[in-house]
Amino acid sequence: GITGAFQYGLQVSIINSPAEYIKTFIRGTWLKRYGSSPSAEMITLMWSFIVSIYSIGGLLGSSSAGYLSVRFGRKKAMLFANIPALLGAALMGLSRLCGSFEMIIAGRLFSGVCGGLALNIHIMYAGECAPRKLRGLIAITASTSIAAGKFVGFALGLREVLGVEALWPILLAANALPALVQLLTLPFFPDSPRYLLIDKKDKEGCI
Repeated sequence: GITGAFQYGLQVSIINSPAEYIKTFIRGTWLKRYGSSPSAEMITLMWSFIVSIYSIGGLLGSSSAGYLSVRFGRKKAMLFANIPALLGAALMGLSRLCGSFEMIIAGRLFSGVCGGLALNIHIMYAGECAPRKLRGLIAITASTSIAAGKFVGFALGLREVLGVEALWPILLAANALPALVQLLTLPFFPDSPRYLLIDKKDKEGCI
């Protein structure tokens, strides 16, 4: 769940608190680049695009989750989901340094791909690996992970933590940490028995 449904919850909530800082950054970048201040409508449009493009990335990630989970297995597909997560975190974290609000848009797109992939594969992988008696309990970890991600996102966005103007790029890049945790821990997890038996025809490995 750390980079499964947790990532989705984190990215949904983490964008709320730095809204005004990002709008100020868009205004300043536009003024420096074009020599004129953008209209309020243009800033609102750019901000809306930053927020909503996450859903487009989620659609792309969700659409490819089925293929990747069959082609490479549930575990490897979960590991692949960390690539767009880290790429998105790097783009958003470096956006102010590079003076580019387009990097935030691209970063949100990649983060959406990660969320769409991870959320779907998390449910599949956890359900297939769970013992029969615990299957229902394990399946609801998706919901609890989303809630935990939203809570952590709101907590990080507090002014006492990262919700200040100087630290908003670090706040947006916070999803790199759970991605790194999963890259270090998930290789030690087993493959899904269902995947081994049905897709790989490995009955011994499944048992």
